[in-house]
Amino acid sequence: MTGQDWFEKDFYAILGVPKNADAAEIKKAYRKLARTLHPDHNPGDAAAESRFKDVGEAYAVLSDPEQRKQYDAVRAMAGGGARFAAGGPGGAGTGGFEDLFGGLFGGGSPGGGSGRVRYSTSGGGEGASFEDILGGMFGGGAGAGGFRRRTQRGQDLQATTTLPFRQAVAGSTVTLTVDGRSVTARIPPGVRDGQKIRLRGKGRPGEGGGPAGDLVIAVSVEAHPVFSIDGRDLRMTLPVTFPEAALGAQVEVPTLDGGTVRVKVPAGTPSGRTLRVRGKGVPAPAGDGDLLVTVQVVVPQRLSDDARSAVEQFSAATGDVDVRAELRERAVR
Repeated sequence: MTGQDWFEKDFYAILGVPKNADAAEIKKAYRKLARTLHPDHNPGDAAAESRFKDVGEAYAVLSDPEQRKQYDAVRAMAGGGARFAAGGPGGAGTGGFEDLFGGLFGGGSPGGGSGRVRYSTSGGGEGASFEDILGGMFGGGAGAGGFRRRTQRGQDLQATTTLPFRQAVAGSTVTLTVDGRSVTARIPPGVRDGQKIRLRGKGRPGEGGGPAGDLVIAVSVEAHPVFSIDGRDLRMTLPVTFPEAALGAQVEVPTLDGGTVRVKVPAGTPSGRTLRVRGKGVPAPAGDGDLLVTVQVVVPQRLSDDARSAVEQFSAATGDVDVRAELRERAVR
């Protein structure tokens, strides 16, 4: 940011607050705009990115009481943001930068002549630029134009990585090439497909001593033919036969570590009921997650003559049971 920016930019208007807004109002307005305009929410939107930068610059000045005081003084002196140019020969042309400072600091000559204090607005020559003058007036540090350098947070960067299912469950360390440099990132256990991992300070460096941006990694998880991740738990579908579901059974269930565990299917278990196996989910320091087993009763596609006869006998024995009665009652409520 240059000294001219202080003349030209209305930081209050950028944040949408009145000039007498207190610190809390300014902070609230900044946070709302920063959330709305953040590049993460507006990928590829150059206008939003530009506004996001302007909002950050405005907040950096108005949130600092000393800088805000200096900014208000400069804006008041400039009459709200006019651009200044050197006056023409003999004072012709617009009332420019020299007129302003000549009047401000009493630059009239003793003899009633113009005696105007002259300032150069160019970068060369013996005269000081208006930014040098303002830097001296308001205590600017050494830097281009005499103004203190504005601190600017670095830009966030985006990256993607794909993990095999088992690595996603157990957690993994990945090395990515981002912005021409190598970044090593730790992916926590149980990461979901499409989840974003934010690494603080791994984005682009800040300006003027500002903090670095973040690196946001979008993780893709390869599908597994049996298991899926649900937070700290794993899920799977368990096929059971009709007799196992109707009469109850102890069945072998595979686990992600390559082993098996015996699970009790209670008598009368319907399709869709979920059984919980403790400690067979995603590993975590606070305690491993569980394996959630959803029962699916398998209907045979073909029946032998004996099997068909047995099913017909079962149907005759249970013919007085209306399994859809409750459905009809709920449908008319």
